[in-house]
Amino acid sequence: MRNIAIVGVGITKHVSKRRDVNIPEFVYEAVKAAIEDADIGIRDIDALVTGNMPGFEGVNCPELWGGGYWGGYKKPMLRITTGGSTGSSVAQGAFYLVASGVFDTVLTMGFEKQSDGATTVGLESAGMSDFVAMRAYGMPELDPAGAIGMFVFQAISYMARTGCTIDYFDRAAAMLRSNAAKNPYAHIQQQVTAEDIADTPMIAYPLRFGHTCPTSDGACAMIVTTKEKAQKMAKKPAWVNGWSSCAEEASIAGLHGAGSINIDPFDQRGCKFAATKAYAMAGIKEPQKEIHLAEPYVPFAHQLFLYPERLLLFNEGESFRQFDQGVMHRDGRLPICPSGGVVSSNAIGAAAMIRIAECALQIMGKAGERQVTRDVHTAVAHGLGGQANFNVVTVLGDKPAGR
Repeated sequence: MRNIAIVGVGITKHVSKRRDVNIPEFVYEAVKAAIEDADIGIRDIDALVTGNMPGFEGVNCPELWGGGYWGGYKKPMLRITTGGSTGSSVAQGAFYLVASGVFDTVLTMGFEKQSDGATTVGLESAGMSDFVAMRAYGMPELDPAGAIGMFVFQAISYMARTGCTIDYFDRAAAMLRSNAAKNPYAHIQQQVTAEDIADTPMIAYPLRFGHTCPTSDGACAMIVTTKEKAQKMAKKPAWVNGWSSCAEEASIAGLHGAGSINIDPFDQRGCKFAATKAYAMAGIKEPQKEIHLAEPYVPFAHQLFLYPERLLLFNEGESFRQFDQGVMHRDGRLPICPSGGVVSSNAIGAAAMIRIAECALQIMGKAGERQVTRDVHTAVAHGLGGQANFNVVTVLGDKPAGR
């Protein structure tokens, strides 16, 4: 398997509504930025991998509409959709195409233009098969509040298992919002305090309005290429050294696991498994010591504590205590989501790819005002999808893995 690297990144400014452009024009903004960042031409691209949640915009096969505009004329193109993890799954599709030797340079794109459709309707259509089965078996409908209706169970379970309290969620949201204020691409750019967050309405206990992500229009694109080409294209490539994904047992909306083995959304065993595999692929034996930055998928504030533990960066139940010591802050030992995370920008098909892109920018030294104070030699990105039962993990470094 060949060593591969990210040599170009493009991210659009996230907003509530982009009414001035259609989907192909909108995504091209990210594509153009990534190609310019890599200092190549569209003819240097061998293939494209793209993804979004088509039901959210109501456009099936959007790649057939935008492919030619994105540089895909007469080139192979693959579309991948896996829920919230779509962006990371799309990126990993590109990784495999290059690492396997099928292509040398691949353009990968994730996007969502939610203002063109109705995301809640899209979510309901995705869960319809579950609701039908639940009614057939006489089960109550469990998820009347959309995505937050699933994750309140996760937050409550985390509090019960670890002793974490709601004020930590307020403080986590405040840190993420403040990080996003330094990110020119972020949707919500606010310098706020924990008290400001605590003053927002409670949606479903224990999650407040200030703990939740917005509905965003946004896109991300990256250029992935071989070791030989990366060393010519970029002064400091971000090497993709390990990646893995894991889907747990079949999930029912609101239960996050339909069988008797794992029905607690707190567990997220698939994240641990994917992280273990990705670290092994990257040659990382002690992630708590060897990972210098992390971008977990955090659309709700409590997940700032849960997913770093599932990524094996902290011992279980310890991350909120590490937060107290400043470990997760931009100037801490292990900065978490210095971009502001998904809780500040949520273009669903792009969000998990942006986690990878943000890690790459930190390694390449191109993160601008949100660049962390410590040197970043290794970073881990995470995507969460399916019905919160599918985890995707990617490990990046400033040097290629020794394989």
